[in-house]
Amino acid sequence: MSVSIKEVNDYTSQFAEVINNHKAKKYLGNIKVGVDLGTANIVLSVVTEDNQPLVGAIYPASVVKDGIVVDFLQAVDIVKKLKQQVEKTLDKPLINAATAVPPRSIEGNIKVMTNVLESAFFNVSAVLEETNAAANVLGITDGAVVDVGGGTTGISILKNGEVIYTADEATGGTHMSLVLAGARKISFEEAEMLKQDKSKENEVFPVIKPVIEKMASIIKSHLQNFKDVETIYVVGGASTFSGFEAVFQKHIGIETLKTEHPLLITPLGIAMQGGVN
Repeated sequence: MSVSIKEVNDYTSQFAEVINNHKAKKYLGNIKVGVDLGTANIVLSVVTEDNQPLVGAIYPASVVKDGIVVDFLQAVDIVKKLKQQVEKTLDKPLINAATAVPPRSIEGNIKVMTNVLESAFFNVSAVLEETNAAANVLGITDGAVVDVGGGTTGISILKNGEVIYTADEATGGTHMSLVLAGARKISFEEAEMLKQDKSKENEVFPVIKPVIEKMASIIKSHLQNFKDVETIYVVGGASTFSGFEAVFQKHIGIETLKTEHPLLITPLGIAMQGGVN
């Protein structure tokens, strides 16, 4: 790995700060834009031409499921609002943007994703695989990147800087919430809120731990033919639990690392590959 976890943490912390402040420094240079259409959140990221975080915006949404847009009009509306919000902050129009899809997405799903951005008045400069976008930020040349999203868990395996294998399966944060809702006899929406409450993590984690163990089993099966993988890097909003990586490491038997802001890794990686504005 050519970038340390500390460096990645510092980098993503800068992005978290500009998102929370809703402000951008005065910047007259070229920028790059990424739009991450996630299952739980839509994130619009803007970085400078040398990839420094400039501004960002997040909108909780359920318009995408397992990498498929299930509410096209609402997805377009959210992206338009985020675009307008960021344009106002920057006092600059956003024209080109990259986006990303789960590994091995079919052509039809990719087309719908690009249609969302185009309907929100973006030119789509690139469509990346989510795990590959994350690898851009992590600076990985060798190892496995696991992106734990709302609906799916994806994996990319890299060797000598090249992606040699990708896969994606339907288990993610949504499944955690379903298990939590069933165990506590509450609605899915209440379970989502409970899951995201950091003060309740100690009581939530044991309930959703079997879902994490299932994810680990899925990843372990994909790694069976890649015995030389020494490190797994976990990203994605559903991996924010403090004990998440320990479960993976125990069940897979491979060192597993996670950054402080796993939700922000992929959105930043998408922006890094965005077309220059």
